[in-house]
Amino acid sequence: MSTEPTLADVFNETPYKVAGHGSRDVQVLKQALESFDGSLNSDMYGKGKLIEDFQDKLANILGKESAVFFPSGTMAQQIALRIWCDRQGNRKVAYHPLCHLEIHEEDGLKELHHIEPVLLADSDRLINLDDVLHMDDDIACLLLELPQREIGGQLPDYKELEAISAYCREKGIKLHLDGARLFEIVPYYEKSAAEICSLFDSVYVSFYKGIGGIAGAILAGEKAFTEESKIWKRRHGGDLISLYPYILSSDYYYDLRVGRMGQYYEEAKELAAYFNRCTAAASLPLTPVSNMFHVHFELPKEKMEPVLKALYQETGVGLVGYLNENSNGGCSSEISIGDRYANIPKETLKKAFQVLDEKLTELKSS
Repeated sequence: MSTEPTLADVFNETPYKVAGHGSRDVQVLKQALESFDGSLNSDMYGKGKLIEDFQDKLANILGKESAVFFPSGTMAQQIALRIWCDRQGNRKVAYHPLCHLEIHEEDGLKELHHIEPVLLADSDRLINLDDVLHMDDDIACLLLELPQREIGGQLPDYKELEAISAYCREKGIKLHLDGARLFEIVPYYEKSAAEICSLFDSVYVSFYKGIGGIAGAILAGEKAFTEESKIWKRRHGGDLISLYPYILSSDYYYDLRVGRMGQYYEEAKELAAYFNRCTAAASLPLTPVSNMFHVHFELPKEKMEPVLKALYQETGVGLVGYLNENSNGGCSSEISIGDRYANIPKETLKKAFQVLDEKLTELKSS
């Protein structure tokens, strides 16, 4: 018995996908490894020239005294907050209600470290200075995510960020940056990664998101902080005998793509404008502030999926591979621009959005 193909099935068959760098297959690792000498010695249990050179490289890029490579950002950030809480003698940290630690980590921070989160701001907006000034709780650390992924990758004004940083330093509150997509926001702020990180006591950066490596993260800060993080990394089981596939792919794709972040940012703004010219569709933010944004449709998921599947089959352009239902009766998806976008012929892309607008206009008027 044949089954109806899902939106993801039809999307995966399209030759032109607007988001990402490409398939996350074994070739991602093979391509990276081919650029290195096969006689290069691997790291062992967090030590060795291979891992230490990469850590030093990233510490310099981020403007921090020291850096440690972790297999995951989940591990790195829980450890960062644990260290700051222990140092401050305070088990409370503040972050956004849609922070990764709150909604994607099975309460790891609470269950493993017995740290109590204080949720700042409403879930549909950014944390601002006023939220920080009027906290009811004394906290050890404030975590800011730049960009705030779950609300479309929004960013605060840089002066607001500076004001929050200054207040935290005045009050002795540690400020941690969830910079999973740090390099993606450099073009918008027109600041270097080191300049942005100078506002924070510690910073985490991912190497599989915009950079496109296979996995891995860096945690950076003062040397005493990173040395303590190495102890916690061992306690968490993060010191695998070797992490070199993750390190080498992180290094390779960082060098390959960090200089393209400005291009991805401009392309995200172009793509968002295409969506915003369509009936019953809009990007969030209206003008993206990085290479990522959310696209919202006024129609419910069950009506949008057939429209998109027909569009993909007709034009060969894949816009999104999934849809989430929204509380207002519509649906949405996330888009992050990478290498793929530049390979789509402009006329093909324009045709796809012309078809999308026609289909949505017809549905809205019916």
